[in-house]
Amino acid sequence: MTVIVDPPLDGVLLTEEIFAPLLPVITVDSLDAAISHIRRGPKPLAVYLFSSRRETQRRVLSEISNGSTVINHLMYQVIVPQLPFGGVGNSGMGTYHGKWGFETFSHRKSVVHKSIRPDPDMLYPPYTAFKEWLLRRVF
Repeated sequence: MTVIVDPPLDGVLLTEEIFAPLLPVITVDSLDAAISHIRRGPKPLAVYLFSSRRETQRRVLSEISNGSTVINHLMYQVIVPQLPFGGVGNSGMGTYHGKWGFETFSHRKSVVHKSIRPDPDMLYPPYTAFKEWLLRRVF
């Protein structure tokens, strides 16, 4: 693993997807600056936050849209099969692992099939107070 501190923000390391043991680290002056920096770019696949401050945790969770967030650890969202893993926007759509993957790659199709008889008038407008009362009781 190679750690690269403060690479150029417009350089290839920060503008292309990384498939190498490289870790770019960008220093910022505050939590506000970090959140602002993240929100200016595409939505990240994951956010890793190291902080014991609940207010900081709350802000990161509520102000950043990303695939998954891990607080005070690394990679747990990938190794726990009960958690969905996936991105938002450019970092990917849908989630994977266990039932989440099944649901991502499945299509639910609603089908309502009703016989044409009986077809009582009470199911159609105009809805009187009595019809509405009766329909609410039945359905």
